[in-house]
Amino acid sequence: MKKRTRIVVLHMKEILYTAVFVVLALVLILLITLMFRKEETEETGAKYRPGVYTAQIPMEDACLMVEVVVDADRINAVSFRQLSEDVAAMYPLMQPCMDRISQQLYKKQSLKKVKVSKEGEYTSQILMSAIEEALNKAAVKKSKGK
Repeated sequence: MKKRTRIVVLHMKEILYTAVFVVLALVLILLITLMFRKEETEETGAKYRPGVYTAQIPMEDACLMVEVVVDADRINAVSFRQLSEDVAAMYPLMQPCMDRISQQLYKKQSLKKVKVSKEGEYTSQILMSAIEEALNKAAVKKSKGK
């Protein structure tokens, strides 16, 4: 028995059509999975998108940055980003007020439950509004359809 050599002739048009249809099928599958995929944060019921969020407090000479670090459902840290010695000297109540607010915030996990002392009431209100702004940036937006 002799082996016969077979020659297969493929037309370039057929190869091109097949490649185009394969690419279109992959794109279609990708689009369908992206469209019907639910957001991970919506499924878990998370309050925040994990990350580091900042808000600015405008001062006369500089801008003070408040930094909030959150997990999906918990506030982990609240602090100043690079508090200069000049700002600390000009506004001596900033750091003590931030310390009191952050301690309460770690325990209670809500700005509404934080109690402000009388000695730094105005400073605390400014800090709390900056923290609230940063938390609003971190908040998970719920879709209206649900």
